[in-house]
Amino acid sequence: MLFLLTGEVQIGKTRWLESLVAELGAFGVPCAGVLAPGQWVPSTGPHADANGFEKLGIDNVLLPSGERIPFARRGDLARADGTFDEESRAAKAELAWLIDDAAIDRVNAHFDEITAHASAAAPVGAKPHSERSAEGAESKDPSRAPGLLIVDELGRLEIWRGGGLTSAMALLAQGPTPVFPHALAVVRDYLLDDTEALLAEAWPDRCRISPDDTGRAVILSACEFGA
Repeated sequence: MLFLLTGEVQIGKTRWLESLVAELGAFGVPCAGVLAPGQWVPSTGPHADANGFEKLGIDNVLLPSGERIPFARRGDLARADGTFDEESRAAKAELAWLIDDAAIDRVNAHFDEITAHASAAAPVGAKPHSERSAEGAESKDPSRAPGLLIVDELGRLEIWRGGGLTSAMALLAQGPTPVFPHALAVVRDYLLDDTEALLAEAWPDRCRISPDDTGRAVILSACEFGA
């Protein structure tokens, strides 16, 4: 199953994901991929949210290691201090964020490593998790549970331009595997239809979810653990 996590900007999708990853880990379900927490500071300025915090940038946290790398900075801030790179991939795509090309390459290398490890871990002819569960082989056994692939997030670079996190897209394009029978991608609402069109063949089973208790229950059920 491919879960597409969506919702309004800055409603806590990544914080919800961080909590979900911790909960799945407690059940023995490994999560691999990337989370994209924001860099927030207290603020009373024009960019402050309703809680008095301002988002300056975005980090990427590589799963499962937890390695954190600076990934993006708000474009207006980068222009103000002269660090905005007009030749960057993000600038050419006219994004609101300055995304470091080297950071994109690092995250892609991480997904390449995940792909290699997953290929090595899955024996030739291995059955998908759903078939094994139907046979009763691994159902409800957290120590042997397959993992959840997480991509936070797929944006205009990936969906409209074929760039950005290309290695994450390539891994998603493989569809469900014995190692990752399920995947979750964070996608803005205006990109949902195009994302589904790109991945429809690989993931015929898809589900749009929100960062709430219903979304959590759906994923826990798919991973064979009750809410």
